[in-house]
Amino acid sequence: MSGEIKADIAVIGLAVMGQNLILNMDSQGVIVCAFNRTISKVDDFLANEAKGTKIIGAYSIEEMCRKLKRPRRVMMLVKAGEAVEAMIDAIVPHLEAGDIIIDGGNSDYNDSNRRTKQLAEQNILFVGCGVSGGEEGARYGPSLMPGGHPEAWPHLKHIFQSIAAKSDGEPCCDWVQLLCLMSVGEAGSGHFVKMVHNGIEYGDMQLIAEAYHLMLKGVGLTQEQIAEVMEEWNKGELDSFLVEITANILKYKDENGESVVPKIRDAAGQKGTGKWTCFAALEYGIPVTLIGEAVFARCLSALKDERVVASKHLPRPQINSADIISDKREFIKHISKALYASKIVSYAQGFMLLAEASRNFDWKLNFGAIALMWRGGCIIRSRFLGAIKKAFDKNPKLTNLLLDDFFTKAVAEAQLVLNSHFADHWLYDLFLFEEQEDCLLHTICYLHHMKNNTPLEEDYSGDH
Repeated sequence: MSGEIKADIAVIGLAVMGQNLILNMDSQGVIVCAFNRTISKVDDFLANEAKGTKIIGAYSIEEMCRKLKRPRRVMMLVKAGEAVEAMIDAIVPHLEAGDIIIDGGNSDYNDSNRRTKQLAEQNILFVGCGVSGGEEGARYGPSLMPGGHPEAWPHLKHIFQSIAAKSDGEPCCDWVQLLCLMSVGEAGSGHFVKMVHNGIEYGDMQLIAEAYHLMLKGVGLTQEQIAEVMEEWNKGELDSFLVEITANILKYKDENGESVVPKIRDAAGQKGTGKWTCFAALEYGIPVTLIGEAVFARCLSALKDERVVASKHLPRPQINSADIISDKREFIKHISKALYASKIVSYAQGFMLLAEASRNFDWKLNFGAIALMWRGGCIIRSRFLGAIKKAFDKNPKLTNLLLDDFFTKAVAEAQLVLNSHFADHWLYDLFLFEEQEDCLLHTICYLHHMKNNTPLEEDYSGDH
């Protein structure tokens, strides 16, 4: 119809993430066409959350595509797997050469690689885009990690960078590949970057949980005291979103004025991206030990019934932490240094995995840009991501973050603490406190293994 409003982009999927992303786009002057398979949700959205905006609705795939400017830009926020496959099959007949499909869900990068090739045969540009920041991030500024067909980026850049979170004035969104070096390749790069992001997120959460348990069981601090410690940490080198919200959670009280954390069932779930990170690490031979231990910790926590039974049968040592820790304030400093060094190692391992995948698929990933994307809007945002960006800007061919001067110095300072206290007492303390501090322990193991004599042993005993 002549006079019909044409939208800049269509978004499919009106769950909270989809709605908030649409509202974010609208607030930036982007005209959005909203669509959902259950069309009653379109009416509900337009009559409520989108009331008074310039958002338009569509009640069929055909109508949605007709209402789009050229090239058509269609972003899906639907469940990974069969739902994505079915939606692409429904959209393609209504598209033309040069139109763009964006998958904004947590899809497996292998699926995105395959879809890129299939759609390229029909001259459709496919982009796999990681989206991080949760519901609030989607509304007010997420971290966006797009990758795929390079010809799509000029048509998406303004929209994506306008809605993304900002760090020091720069949008936390860029093409994950180096455009100047890139040929048309597989679009799994964006989803691979998001997968590694989620793996690092698992590691960060587990490390913070281990630090919490050491202060609770080892030092004997209350929930409120631990919150105060973490608030102090968040003013320095450990400044991060996860440390900040952990402190807030620890301060939260129920209607009886009691801390809620001890009342929460100690069983963590997972959506699969952490496991995918481990699968990829094994496939490409990269030791992401901290992420692996964090995934296994979640698997173990899910065995709640087995752990309850085991607690009734296995012996429990009776100890007094005062007999082990003479200076609690100093021990807390040791924990903070161990946590900082562990975070550095976790991110270093994550970027090693990104580098290996980049070589394997010839993605030519832009590591400095990726660090900036994670600097704001996403769950793992933290102060030292700025240092990671500087490290890769200074040396784009950096093979390991631990070899950058900033991180070499930071880890060396932490190792002075680790070696002086933990080398003598760490394992003993952990067993007595009855806690699983595997990720913190693996930091020590990894740093030692990085300079050990395994190659000499293999040479002596023959190739294996």
